[in-house]
Formats: sequence, structure tokens, C-alpha cells
Amino acid sequence: MAKAKSVFVCQSCGYESPKWMGRCPSCDEWNTMIEELINKATGRKASGSGENNKPVPMDRIDLSMEARGSTGIAELDRVLGGGIVKGSLVLVGGDPGIGKSTLLLQLAGSIPRSHKTLYVSGEESVKQIKIRGERLDINNQNIFVLGETDLDIILEQVKRLVPDMIIIDSIQTVYTPEISSAPGSVSQVREATARLLRMAKTFSIPTFIIGHVTKQGAIAGPRVLEHMVDTVLYFEGERYHSYRVVRSVKNRYGSTNEIGVFEMKDKGLVEVPNPSEFMLEGRPAGVPGTVVVCSMEGTRPMLIELQALVSTSNLGMPRRMATGIDYNRLSMLMAVMEKRLGMQVQGQDAFLNVVGGLKTDEPAVDLGIVVAVASSFKNLPVDKAAVVIGEVGLTGEVRAVNSIDRRVSEARKLGFDNCIIPRDNLKQIDRKAGKIIGVGNIKEAIGAALEG
Repeated sequence: MAKAKSVFVCQSCGYESPKWMGRCPSCDEWNTMIEELINKATGRKASGSGENNKPVPMDRIDLSMEARGSTGIAELDRVLGGGIVKGSLVLVGGDPGIGKSTLLLQLAGSIPRSHKTLYVSGEESVKQIKIRGERLDINNQNIFVLGETDLDIILEQVKRLVPDMIIIDSIQTVYTPEISSAPGSVSQVREATARLLRMAKTFSIPTFIIGHVTKQGAIAGPRVLEHMVDTVLYFEGERYHSYRVVRSVKNRYGSTNEIGVFEMKDKGLVEVPNPSEFMLEGRPAGVPGTVVVCSMEGTRPMLIELQALVSTSNLGMPRRMATGIDYNRLSMLMAVMEKRLGMQVQGQDAFLNVVGGLKTDEPAVDLGIVVAVASSFKNLPVDKAAVVIGEVGLTGEVRAVNSIDRRVSEARKLGFDNCIIPRDNLKQIDRKAGKIIGVGNIKEAIGAALEG
């Protein structure tokens, strides 16, 4: 009898090696190489429908029956690009306890009641799903719950039931007996996702799968997992904050810049139709170090609050801490302030926070960071009716940003009449309503924003 062969597979990136290594040469992670047996007997023929195996001219492809279906949740429709596409495979990732299972169970309850949904749970029993469904006021006889982890049994139930939507919670618990490695390993996750993808395309069933994340925040398993699926959604937000953000990082059927904002309540996740107003609740007035900026999240302008604290350092190397903003961006902007303004901030401890736990990396918030740091350093408050918008260059100039008209319009709707924007953007907006100040460098911006 032939001896079974094995290979060592990195559980972080999927790199394979014939021998064990302490550090993966592909992703440089330590102690991630796990031995897995090679199964040579899986010579399965490629499956697929007959029409998918024949070339079809593009102008003859019929899309009349492929209209998107609404999820019943407007914020989720926005992130998906307008609704659910038949046969699509959507991967939802997020931290433990963030609300992934809650969101997808609410999705099952919000689609039309005539549609059948198969909810496959490998982590909870059917009774536990029922308890959560009662808490969320979900009682639909067309939601079928299956507590199973064997992929072959799951696919058999799909063929028998023929649901309109499938939810897999989670992909790390699903396994196929044809592979000898444990559930959650690279080989199991890759094979399970590939077979679910073929099933979704063959039967035109939209499928949602939940994926665990690593301590670095990336979806656990091989990177190829994100390449195989059609859409990747990340569920963000602090576990102990009430708001949640669903962000699209890959979408073959829509934009990857959209976000959906939810608030976690006793009855589950509730949509937040105006996230700008929600993010600015409880903002202190007349306090140095706080400023409102406008960030574009896809097609939606969002007003968010930045808070900065600058204090004398007792250390040889002053501390820099940034939450929700890139740390290197903060350090660079503080260096620009010291060089171009003569403001001695490099010897100070500096802490910057995006209120509410939101993360943003848009350059248009650069000017807000500069103004917040200057406000705290000089102990002068920012005008409470001011919104600061602009990108800052290394010479201290304020550069133009895109979608300035929508940013200013959103600010005016919430009562911010003093808009400090790049001078090059003045010609793109209507200056009749409200106070619009165009600035060319950070010195002018600080002078226009600070009181006193």
C-alpha cells in the first residue's frame, strides 16, 4: 500500500512546502506551517451546466431575468451596489461579536416572505438560531435552518430544497470528507468555497458566507479566498460602540467605495439614514482640539469629528497615537506644521481620535488634522459652525479635493455655515448661501478656523 504523502501549508497565506519551516517565506508569519495530507484520489470532473461550457457571443447574452433583488435593507443594498445578484457569492468578515450572524439573519427575515432561505449554521444549534430569531422578531416559515458542517450533506439539502438564498455561518466550520485536514485549514476552506461557488453559479442562488478574521483584522484562510468570491464585505466598528459600518472592499457588481451604517440595539441592527448627524451627537462646544471634517465614503458625504490632544512630553521621544487615522499621516502633518509655521509641536505628546471609532484614510481630512492639532496646542477653540476640508502638501499648501459641492451641501444641511475649503475649489460651488472661505495654505486655514 502506497504511503500517504503530506505537504506543509501556511495557514495565513496558503503557501505550500514539502518540509516544515518556522517562518513562511511568502508572508513572513511565524509558526503557521501545518502538515496536511495530499489526497490523490480526487479526480472529480469539472461540473457545470451545459450552457456555461459553450462560448456565447456577448451580444446574445440575455440579462432580462437577471435583475437585482432588494435585500429589504437599504444600507445593505447600497453596499452591494443596488441589491443581490443571482448566483453571486458574498463573503462577510468581521471581528467576533460584531454582529455578522445578526445581520445575515435579519437579511433572511427582510427579503420577500415567498422566498426560501437556507441558513446553515456550523457554530450554533437550530434552537439557538430560533432564540436569536425571536429576539429579532423574525418568524418566517420559509427560513429553513440546518445545523450541519459536512459540505456533501449541505449540498444535498440545497438540491432537495432549491432555496432562493443560502447563508453559511461560517466557512471555517464547513469541511469535506475528501480532504483529510481539519475544518478551518487552508485546504478545507479553499475546497469548500470552490464547491459553494460552483453551486451558486450552476443554480443561480445568491450565497452569503461568513468568514472569521485574524488578529490583524484580515479574513482568516488563504488570500485566494477573497479572489474566488464575487463580493467581500467587512463589518467594522468597536464591539463596545453602538454603531456598525459595513464596508465593501471588493465588488464585481458595484462600487467598492460605499459603506452602510447601522446602530446595534436590543432588537438587532437598525439602519442609520443620516450618519453625519449620528456621528456628531454629543460634540462639545467651545473646547480646544475638536474640529468637524467631511469625508466622502463612496457617493455619500459624511461629517465626522476629529479630536486632538497636544501636551508637554516628559519622555525623550514624544508619543504619537492615532485612532482611525494613519499614524504616519499624523507624524508627517505635524512635521509640516513645525517646518512651515514654526509651531514647536515635535517635542509634544500628540493624540488624535476619530470620534465614534470610524476609520478614514481620505486626504481631504488632512486640513482638519492640522487645525485640530493647532487648536489643542494653542488652547484656542475652533469656530463651532466651521467645517474644514482640504488636502495638505509637504510645502504647507492646501490642495483641491473632489466632490466639494456635495461636501458643502451636507455641511449646510446640518447647520455648518462656515466652510473652510481649498481656494482652488471656490469656482466649483455656489457661494451665495453660507460663508465660504478659500485658503491656499495651512497658515490661512488656522487663522480662519480658530477663535480669538
